[in-house]
Amino acid sequence: MQKNSVWENKKLEEKHLPRIKNVKELRDAIQIDEIGKRIGEEVSINGWVKSIRSSGKISFIQFRDGRGDIQVVAEEKNLTPEVWNQVSELTQESSIQITGIVKEDKRSDSGFEISMTDLKVIQISPEFPISNKEHGPDFLLDNRHLWLRSNKQRAILLVRDEIFFSITSFLREEGFIRIDTPIFQPVSCEDTSELFQVDYFGEKTYLTQSGQLYCESAEIALGRTYDFGPVFRAEKSKTRKHLIEFWMMDAELPFTDLKGLMDFEEKMLKRIISDCLKNCKKELQLLERDTEALERYVKNDFVRLTHKDTIELLNKKYNQSLTYLDDIGAPEEANLSKEFDMPVFITDWPAEIKAFYMPRYKDGDLERVRAVDLVAPEGFGELMGGSERIFDYNEMISILEKLNYRYEDYEWYLDLRKYGTIPHSGFGIGLERTIRFITGIQHIRETIPFPRMLNRLYP
Repeated sequence: MQKNSVWENKKLEEKHLPRIKNVKELRDAIQIDEIGKRIGEEVSINGWVKSIRSSGKISFIQFRDGRGDIQVVAEEKNLTPEVWNQVSELTQESSIQITGIVKEDKRSDSGFEISMTDLKVIQISPEFPISNKEHGPDFLLDNRHLWLRSNKQRAILLVRDEIFFSITSFLREEGFIRIDTPIFQPVSCEDTSELFQVDYFGEKTYLTQSGQLYCESAEIALGRTYDFGPVFRAEKSKTRKHLIEFWMMDAELPFTDLKGLMDFEEKMLKRIISDCLKNCKKELQLLERDTEALERYVKNDFVRLTHKDTIELLNKKYNQSLTYLDDIGAPEEANLSKEFDMPVFITDWPAEIKAFYMPRYKDGDLERVRAVDLVAPEGFGELMGGSERIFDYNEMISILEKLNYRYEDYEWYLDLRKYGTIPHSGFGIGLERTIRFITGIQHIRETIPFPRMLNRLYP
């Protein structure tokens, strides 16, 4: 069989192949965040070389294991010739097991260092593509699988993990039950122009925009419910605030009106910020986030405005020519940030720019809905969107008919208004937008491990 020359040319040199066959060849190891309890003891840690510099008979290895970083000091006099030769081979991102004595070192960020007594090389890495020099965004995104290892990107992912845990912990404490809603959905929850159509064995279906409709169904069975997973919007947008695939949490609150919904959203966001301030101090410092601003958001009440009042404010203060039917876009959100140094709730939106399931009321000649968007300060834009839900069967019928939706597609959803309907409200929060706000990161592509954007599907 003829060999594929492309694959053959990609093979590594012998010196870069693994030097161990399996994990049994490595000593039992601890993790870096445990060493504070092991001062004066000899320990082993598995991880990777961040950088290495040598000065004659001593080498300083910056070492990481995914849980933390520490400096390892390797001195020729303390090592066998074989081990010292291995130290001289080390390159950035080489995988190794180091063994050494834990010592206190108040000069280091960790407060400790390790004096090496032994070394086992797992693999010597070839030259790492992402060096300390500046790289453009396309290069970094092409190498996203490697870029994740950098200090800044690791910090963002640790904050992401904290926010995810904070949301789910808070909801559990508030009596919510998680349900998993379908990725394939036969109906639209939002603007139909943003749907990804999929062939489902010859039948037309769509990638989910939101699990809200299904959460409403579960709400009648379980009470307070939420989902948390990936959603998809076919928006041809190149802004720093949009992703094609992102994560969203949808929650439904039975027997709750718009005011109760806003109270709950404010409580949750303050909890998220508080948890990040408490548990991600190092990460926020590394990202140079203004934590005083975050603390202010926790301590003070959020601003509450109607859409009408917001339009009038922006027209008056910033000489804009917005109408009562206009959406609040990025320029308007930026101006709101100049007016208020707190998150802003905007309520009572025009019906024609909001979803079908929101209850309507007359405001003069204009039809409005009992809906609310939460806009973050500092120009970070919308974080949450929610509303009361129509719970009158005939009212929902009238809206769907007016919009020319097919009865057959929504029959199951209408059943929720036929059998035991209740007043209820719900909202969604975008995970990546929240990460961007709390970390202060300017572009949303850095808030998710592998971003999917208009022109990016790799890696």
